[in-house]
Amino acid sequence: MDAFYFYNPVKIHFGEGSIRALKEEMKPYKKVLLTYGKGSIKKNGIYDKVMEALEGKEVYELSDIMPNPRVEKVYEGIKLVKDHDIDFILAVGGGSTIDCSKAIAAGAKTDEDFWKKYFIDKDDVLDATPLGSVLTMAGTGSEMDNGGVITNWEEQKKLSFGGEPCYPKFSILDPTYTYSLPKHHLISGTVDMFSHIMEEYFSMPDEENTTDEISEALMRTVIENIHIALEDPRNYRARANLMWASTLAINGLTSLGKRSDWLSHRLEHTLSAFYDVSHGMGLAVMHPNYLKYVYKGHEKKFRRWAENVWKMDTSAMTDDEAAIKSIEKLQDFFKSIGAPTTLKEIDISRDSIEAMAKKTDVYKTSYSDLKLEDIINIYEQAYE
Repeated sequence: MDAFYFYNPVKIHFGEGSIRALKEEMKPYKKVLLTYGKGSIKKNGIYDKVMEALEGKEVYELSDIMPNPRVEKVYEGIKLVKDHDIDFILAVGGGSTIDCSKAIAAGAKTDEDFWKKYFIDKDDVLDATPLGSVLTMAGTGSEMDNGGVITNWEEQKKLSFGGEPCYPKFSILDPTYTYSLPKHHLISGTVDMFSHIMEEYFSMPDEENTTDEISEALMRTVIENIHIALEDPRNYRARANLMWASTLAINGLTSLGKRSDWLSHRLEHTLSAFYDVSHGMGLAVMHPNYLKYVYKGHEKKFRRWAENVWKMDTSAMTDDEAAIKSIEKLQDFFKSIGAPTTLKEIDISRDSIEAMAKKTDVYKTSYSDLKLEDIINIYEQAYE
């Protein structure tokens, strides 16, 4: 493994009933911005439990945070924080709500335009309003990392940012809060967490290492438990395993000693910026097609993946055959849980491919060094 630095200060309260910890965690704060999505937390009772824990606080609300959260919502939140001198942001929801809240937290501590400063100029985040989360959807892992992704619809850009001040102070993870999720969200979140693991796993170094062993265990956990959760949405064990696997997939653990990749995410971000597709559904299309394009030179790693994760017998296969079969197995898995595997399935126009490729930010990784022509080829390969 390469040398690494590991730091993660997020306090996790995990398990059924863990919302009980919220009142104690909120004691130091007086003015709270409560952020959430379209209001499902009011239907399933989570909102009432949160408000009970916030009794005595001055609470302001920012609702209707959309999937692929947009700059306009961040500006709205920044204004609330500044106008009311808010000292804590509590995000109740999934990754979109938490990501939006992180951008608000950082943007509220600067007089500059948050989009230009942190997403275009890539300035370091040196300060942020403290925040915490109550998680209602497993997938992004934003509850235990320091980054986020925001969409600028006018510029057709979906970009990431992050910094140590953006780590949540705490996150509350109750698997029962995911019971009422629509099936679409369960599938999308599962693909997202699986993709996060693969972004680290398929990066140098390829030789045997502890981090890759952890990643393989997490992938096996996801494969086993998503089918259970789809069959029985209220199966606590399956929901708990998926929720914790999602958190571990991107809290830094699976990147230790690895060089990371994240180009599949860059390829998908463009889809979302152009068509507002569900992030996980876009990844189900793009990640296998990216791997098909870059696996050469890393065939032995894919053989290991085939054997250790997919439990394939590769003894009669060449390394190249094992690699291809393992990627096909990934696509079969995505199909089996109801995810798409082609751009055509998610209504992406073939006529948009060149424009999307030109908007896709890429960089050299330990597995690839893509040029515009390569990006176009990958999108074309993914079309049908």
